[in-house]
Amino acid sequence: MLQSVIEIVKHVAEVEVMPRYLKVAHSRKADGSLCTEADLACQVALVRELTGLAPYPVLGEEMPESEQRMLWMAGSDGLWCIDPIDGTSNFVNGVPYFAVSVALMKAGRSVMGVIYDPVADEMFYAEKGQGAFLNGERLPIKTRSPDLRHSLAGVELKRISDAIATQVALHPPYSSQRNFGASTLDWCYTAAGRFDVYLHGGQKLWDYAAGCLIMEEAGGQMCTLACDDFWADDLWERPVVAALGVDLFAEWKAWIRAADK
Repeated sequence: MLQSVIEIVKHVAEVEVMPRYLKVAHSRKADGSLCTEADLACQVALVRELTGLAPYPVLGEEMPESEQRMLWMAGSDGLWCIDPIDGTSNFVNGVPYFAVSVALMKAGRSVMGVIYDPVADEMFYAEKGQGAFLNGERLPIKTRSPDLRHSLAGVELKRISDAIATQVALHPPYSSQRNFGASTLDWCYTAAGRFDVYLHGGQKLWDYAAGCLIMEEAGGQMCTLACDDFWADDLWERPVVAALGVDLFAEWKAWIRAADK
């Protein structure tokens, strides 16, 4: 099934997303985030293709919250969780950092994840217990984890607490940081070793469903601000603290939790 999902995601991106790149108007949703015709067309196509592959409910970002919650409750035996375009602001403004994300979840946990960057033609994917890959190459690509002070960090600043933001601004524990604006790809970059550590103050289910499995299958470690078990925190708004190396992760987690006081 994994190969079929990869083919579906790549085809939908080629047909529904990239022909509209830099060519569509956008509107704002109630939460202030952007939505385009490409988001909606991609979601419709993914729903059609994925349910044809396996008839599970499909929970997508561009659905009303009430429908999302209903689909979650109905999908314990199997649920497709999709983000048709993660990084819509980048997509609208011509920043080449956005992705199509699909996860298959069972019993509330991800068992398959596929994230595709159509600009770079990079397909990240994982299946539970089978490892994580980028275009056929096993992740991570960079396997040496530095100590924290020499790390490159992926940090989403706008959703972290004031306490952490102050410490990050005044006393960053790492060498340098990046924030490119697409959570699904941030997971993949960390899993690949492009980022050494990762911090996000609050992700939606479709932001982390595929990425956290790819990270886990690459050998990465993750938790939230409050819970060592990443899956024990709030389903709909989940912070992320992650790193590849065990020692680096322990150092990063300790620094973040000490800063968040």
